[in-house]
Amino acid sequence: MMTPQQLSDFASKICPMHVIIDASGKITSAGPTLRKLRPELEWDGADFFAVFTMSRPRWVRTVKDMLSSAGAKLHMNFDSEPQTGLKAVLAPLPDGGGFLNMSFGISVLEAVQDYDLTSADFSPTDLTIEMLYLVEAKSAAMEASRQLNMRLQGAKIAAEEQAFTDTLTGLKNRRAMDHVLARMIAAGREFALMHVDLDFFKQVNDTMGHAAGDAVLQRVAQVLVECTRDADTAVRVGGDEFILLLDGLTDPSKLENIANRLIQKLEQPIPFEGKMCQISASAGTTLAKGAPPRDAATLIHEADLALYAAKNAGRGRHLFYQPHMEMAG
Repeated sequence: MMTPQQLSDFASKICPMHVIIDASGKITSAGPTLRKLRPELEWDGADFFAVFTMSRPRWVRTVKDMLSSAGAKLHMNFDSEPQTGLKAVLAPLPDGGGFLNMSFGISVLEAVQDYDLTSADFSPTDLTIEMLYLVEAKSAAMEASRQLNMRLQGAKIAAEEQAFTDTLTGLKNRRAMDHVLARMIAAGREFALMHVDLDFFKQVNDTMGHAAGDAVLQRVAQVLVECTRDADTAVRVGGDEFILLLDGLTDPSKLENIANRLIQKLEQPIPFEGKMCQISASAGTTLAKGAPPRDAATLIHEADLALYAAKNAGRGRHLFYQPHMEMAG
């Protein structure tokens, strides 16, 4: 027959949440996990009913009551805060005391978090171990899922950005312009649409090659961004044609200044592999203001007419759309 100390040592190994009480209800042994829950408590010699409050069965109030309920599930809480709920089953001992094997029951996850418990605090055969492994696996799976979702979202954003971006210049493309233009018209925004076309760009491509042409287009994109605001949209609609959507800007004098500054900057020689590329630009602008609002196709058509009027007038200049241009067109 085991001595009380041997019984305590044995129980601590296989039931780390056990309590052994004597016939008077004094605690003679407590498992290491229980001690971890109340490290400040003097467990040995403490009165069981001073440490725990029985919640069910309600009639259990003494050691005798507990012994008479041997084999039945007991529900109790710590008497002090936090009043963690526990479950236990009592087995009578020959000396008149009892052995209580305790667990957290379904509140185990909350207890693990509250007391920073690990698998080492439970019996290796306890189902709690399996539950902790499942929780850990679920957490790992959820984190992997979250990371995957973030990567997919990032890939989606990158794909959408690429779908609306001109790969050579980094400006918005025609598809993006259609979306922005439709949104501005639907919102009743006042804005200017400026169509910019490069002069003498074909000569650069023909005499210096397409690599030089690409360098020129990238410089043009840089100038367009420099001469506009963050609220504006610079678009490469194809080849050497660009459109600016200037949100909230319909003042002719300000627009004339922007166009002239663009043209002046673009007439400055652009270096490429030790040589200079010389181009210019023409621009035509129409204003989206007043009622009724004009549709996107009409606005683009009007800016086109103004642009080609500027080219026919000698290139390197800017003109606003005028109704009489319809006849000339």
